[in-house]
Amino acid sequence: MSKVTAYARLLRIPGIGALALPPVIGALTVGMFDTYNLILLFAIGAFSSVYGFILNDYADVELDKLIKALHGKPLVSGEISRKIALIISILLIFLTFIFIFILWFGKTFDNYKIMALICIILAGILGSIYNLYGKKIPGSDFFVAISMALVFLFGALSFGKPTIITWIIFVLTFNQTLHMNAVEGGIKDSDHDHLMDVKNIALCSGVTVDKSNILIPLRFKLFGMGIRLFSSVFLFLPFVAYGYEYSIGQIVLLLFLTAGMLFFSFRLLNIYRFDRDLIRKYIGVQSYLRYSLVPVMLIGLIGWMNSAFLIFFPIVWYIIFTPLLGEKLFKPRM
Repeated sequence: MSKVTAYARLLRIPGIGALALPPVIGALTVGMFDTYNLILLFAIGAFSSVYGFILNDYADVELDKLIKALHGKPLVSGEISRKIALIISILLIFLTFIFIFILWFGKTFDNYKIMALICIILAGILGSIYNLYGKKIPGSDFFVAISMALVFLFGALSFGKPTIITWIIFVLTFNQTLHMNAVEGGIKDSDHDHLMDVKNIALCSGVTVDKSNILIPLRFKLFGMGIRLFSSVFLFLPFVAYGYEYSIGQIVLLLFLTAGMLFFSFRLLNIYRFDRDLIRKYIGVQSYLRYSLVPVMLIGLIGWMNSAFLIFFPIVWYIIFTPLLGEKLFKPRM
């Protein structure tokens, strides 16, 4: 049973409900509502995202050994070998392209699908560079942000021409991923990244940990909040600039969720004591707030029921699978 749990942790089973959604949402923005096609896109999103996480675990084994809280990760504990992890990563690449073939089988291979194929290949390349060499490349967080945005765009291009909403969410996906890696990840790992001479935005900006205290310079705070504020503007752009259909309830809910995201981002950027559990809590709450924002923004296009499904499906998935792995809710092992 412990071996099964180890593989489930390696594959990020509790997080797949959210991690696999970007290409699904991409397809929804161009009017694709067919359940069969959306399930295939969900699988492609799952394979591509898990590939990135496993490759990151593979590359960061020695770094993760430096922090006690990460000793339970399967590759660090030795429950799963690095060789097996690499084999699984390669298998996930094959599965991704097999499912793309199934997705497009019998359909015309037009220019949009050619661009979609380029997107998924480029996403894989940029994501791999980040996971394998990102610790030594300053600003490599932009690689993984572009990679995730391209996976989202793949979902849209697989079924047609991207709309203005598609491009707005493309930017939002880029922003959210950049914040998750450069800001949240930079703070979370600031206690040990310097031991391996990691070169990331957080450390280059002067984020330092001295015993139990953490110093987050103003420039890094401005960088983090700047990303969040920029995203906040884009969330309301369809309604303000493009006359996108909305309801008062939708706008109120969007304002509430946006305020919550800004609040917890501010709290994270203004901590003074390095408390990994608290940091994980702030990151977990932000993750599910930001996953809720785009479905709420899309209510005019997909309806309240579909929006509610996209919001609650990842949360229910996470709540169901997390306890089965012995993890604490909203405190992922990371």
